[in-house]
Amino acid sequence: MRTARSTLTLAGTAALAGLAVLLLLLTLVLVPLVRAGEPESITGRDELVIGVDDDLPGLSARTAGGEREGFEIDVATYVAGRLGVAPADVTFRRLASADPAGALREGTLDMVVATVPVTAELKERMTFAGPYYLAHQDVLVRQDDPSIGGIGDLAGKRLCRVAGSGSWRELTEGPAPDGREVPARSYRECAEELAAGRLDAVSTDDLVLAGLAGAVPGTTVLNAPFTDVKYGIGLREGDREGCRAVNRILTGMYQNGAATTMLNQWFATSGLELPTTVPQLEGCP
Repeated sequence: MRTARSTLTLAGTAALAGLAVLLLLLTLVLVPLVRAGEPESITGRDELVIGVDDDLPGLSARTAGGEREGFEIDVATYVAGRLGVAPADVTFRRLASADPAGALREGTLDMVVATVPVTAELKERMTFAGPYYLAHQDVLVRQDDPSIGGIGDLAGKRLCRVAGSGSWRELTEGPAPDGREVPARSYRECAEELAAGRLDAVSTDDLVLAGLAGAVPGTTVLNAPFTDVKYGIGLREGDREGCRAVNRILTGMYQNGAATTMLNQWFATSGLELPTTVPQLEGCP
């Protein structure tokens, strides 16, 4: 009888062990399937690939040695560091197309910090944290030109128009309906033409102008804002956990003075009045 009980006990134990192994295998198979429809969050990552611009002085541009520098590079590095990703494990990649949402969705980028505006259209295709900066359209003028003291003085002036930019429309449909168009290939070219006296004003987002003012001597920001543009940190659509984490980081970045230090480092001599308070953050959907 003892032998029979021992055999039965061993058989039962073996059956229970087999059942445990089966349950473990089912868990390993089913959990990834459950999570497959959820976007991977940027939280808990060891490495990050961040999309940035290459040619915006003061914001994100390459040095003569090929390194990237600027306010947005500093913001991206700061956020990554607070997420636990060391600078050596951050890869900056030029945002090669006008479709940041597509790059995030395809997984070629984990995050985008590239003057991307928070718009209703983009919010349907990607998740935004931030904004990390509230920009305003403003005007760049020559320091020695007393004829322009505000946007009301732009009537009849020679205004730079960059192909593909909507900033020109904000002027011609608003404060300067009779402004004279001077075409250019880039805003840097606009600033250089302005300094040379071949046009009178350049208008786009204030932080872009502030970077140009620092790079092109003889130019300054007018400090005459007339639109609001929220620069958001782009994440994969649905990454609510990452959105909340980045918003906490950005709030701390302004509250502890790090944002002010970054802004002053790159734009203190531009003539632009720089903010010191946390921008009103977007909610995480």
